[in-house]
Amino acid sequence: GDLRSVLITSVLNLERLEVDLFRYAGRHHWVPATQRLFGGQIVGQALVAAARAVSRDEQVHSLHCYFVRTGDPKVPVLYEVERTRTGKSFSVRSVKAIQHGKPIFTCQASFQLSQPSPVQHQFTMPAVPPPEELLTQEELIQKFLQNPNLAERYRKHLTKIQAEDVPIDIKPVNPPDIFSSEPQEPKQLFWVRARGYIGETDMKVHCCVAAYISDYAFLGTALLPHWQYRIKFMVSLDHSMWFHAPFRADHWMLYECESPWAGGCRGLVQGRLWRRDGVLAVTCAQEGVIRVEQTPNQSKL
Repeated sequence: GDLRSVLITSVLNLERLEVDLFRYAGRHHWVPATQRLFGGQIVGQALVAAARAVSRDEQVHSLHCYFVRTGDPKVPVLYEVERTRTGKSFSVRSVKAIQHGKPIFTCQASFQLSQPSPVQHQFTMPAVPPPEELLTQEELIQKFLQNPNLAERYRKHLTKIQAEDVPIDIKPVNPPDIFSSEPQEPKQLFWVRARGYIGETDMKVHCCVAAYISDYAFLGTALLPHWQYRIKFMVSLDHSMWFHAPFRADHWMLYECESPWAGGCRGLVQGRLWRRDGVLAVTCAQEGVIRVEQTPNQSKL
């Protein structure tokens, strides 16, 4: 059957109020434990609004965003598009997301008409097991919960994650050892895809879905060397994406994430989305606020 992804039928489905004014007042499907709007949802919806203000032949090649206020999941979001520039090869659209009469998010997206070039190169995709050989995030959590020695605080946390209705399929390649408080390398690899069917459609649709996916668990990469601390506050400050090659967001892609730096209550993360055939499809970067309690956590056992 054709089980359409809720990311297409609902989450990224904006209502047009005016030529360049859109609204989302639908169900969010997933709201983080912080009870703030998920950043990836705002980025994806903003890109939907920008994409509706360019010609069908233009494809997004980059976007740069700032989260300026907390998103409220209880009220609709307005997306206001400004047609900053329309050129022969490139067009720029600026988007402002508004709640309670104030901007919560700003974004600039750049679109390009297809142009071939002999100047081409890319990094090599990491060698990893295929997704068929790995456990899903849900299966891994179930495995952890079966450990009778798991501390109650962590049992509650994992149970809460298990109950979340995130519209993304995730298979970690090297799941972090949740029973260890030892510093771990700030790198992680996981296979990701949209849950449900999207199919062959305008590439801009798959880019909007990838924008949603790209923010999930991304900033958490910066926490891997610092698991001994309890997180007080963590939120995205900005988010950038560059789109390199066509892809299907409902097909498995490898998300390679790393954090080259953290300090000053901020963390920087970089990511690459790889197609299964080794083609680099998307590059991402983000900085976020990370505040922790100075007293280290106790053992998880």
